[in-house]
Amino acid sequence: MAGNKTVETDVSVDQYFSAIEDPLRREDCKAIAAMMSKASKHPPKMWGTAIVGFGSRHYRYESGREGDICTIGFSSRKANISLYLAQFPEREALLAKLGKHKTGKGCLYINSLADVDLKLFKQLLEQAVKARSET
Repeated sequence: MAGNKTVETDVSVDQYFSAIEDPLRREDCKAIAAMMSKASKHPPKMWGTAIVGFGSRHYRYESGREGDICTIGFSSRKANISLYLAQFPEREALLAKLGKHKTGKGCLYINSLADVDLKLFKQLLEQAVKARSET
């Protein structure tokens, strides 16, 4: 079985932020990193080449595939910021009030922090961390 491509690395998170060309996107990513660090109680680490992750957890699927992945994380992509957050019972209710966003395949996509309610955004982060710690 092939190993995971997305593993924790020693790449500098600051270098990752510096490479984000749009200054508003760069500042949003730094702010998200601070919020995720506070919610997870872990410093930011690079996972692969493009995911800023916080904490880690081991998973094992019924298929036998297993590995480690960040508890929560995000990535600045061309079109938006992709957030990797666990599913939890209150997620849909919070998302309904969050503001401008999209979802797909377990990810939450936002264009800017200005588009969302920051109080609800922080609740999403906290609940996602809590859900991961309970599994």
